[in-house]
Amino acid sequence: MQVRMLGRVDYLPTWQAMQAFTDARQADTPDEIWLCEHPPVFTQGLAGRPEHVLAPGDIPLVATNRGGQVTYHGPGQVVAYPLLDLRRRGYFVKEYVYRLEEAVIRALAQFGVTGHRVRGAPGIYVRLDDPFSHDRLAPNPNDPFRGLGKIAALGVKVSRHCTYHGLALNVGMDLEPFSRIDPCGYAGLQTVDLSRIGAPTPWNEAAQVLGQKLNALLAP
Repeated sequence: MQVRMLGRVDYLPTWQAMQAFTDARQADTPDEIWLCEHPPVFTQGLAGRPEHVLAPGDIPLVATNRGGQVTYHGPGQVVAYPLLDLRRRGYFVKEYVYRLEEAVIRALAQFGVTGHRVRGAPGIYVRLDDPFSHDRLAPNPNDPFRGLGKIAALGVKVSRHCTYHGLALNVGMDLEPFSRIDPCGYAGLQTVDLSRIGAPTPWNEAAQVLGQKLNALLAP
């Protein structure tokens, strides 16, 4: 599978290129992973509700055809777009999402950070008081996000068994725009990056590690 480093690219033409790639796919089209970062932009998923966009200000809002709610993309964030034929790879969407999350967890582990899943809330989270703790996360039914910060968001699209859109890992970015939305539809959810939790990492290194983990975890 080819891993392509696109660098900093505008969101809208990248989305259009993903869609065109997927629409033109044939049975033997090789799978790819695109890694990039975007200038500041809010993106709204198909299930997105306008009340979760609080005060976008001068940052554009793009309505997309991915799953999920509103999120933010900006410089210092690694965005990964796997363009896969799931039928050829031999697994379904639920397992695909699990593998995406596992790739993020393993990438974070390479930087000494422990990532966690929260049931019913796709993405990866870290403990704010000790991001390097390996202790198992104790479920909190009253407030599942208590003491947690979201470090990676997921939003995928599957068309004719083929995937596009993907995930975003926060590396070293201006987190203020997340306060202008309810991230992923959760009011008050704190968002963090590797730099903020004490694991500063160059963007290129984080992108390379995440690309390697995705390549391995998304294997047939």
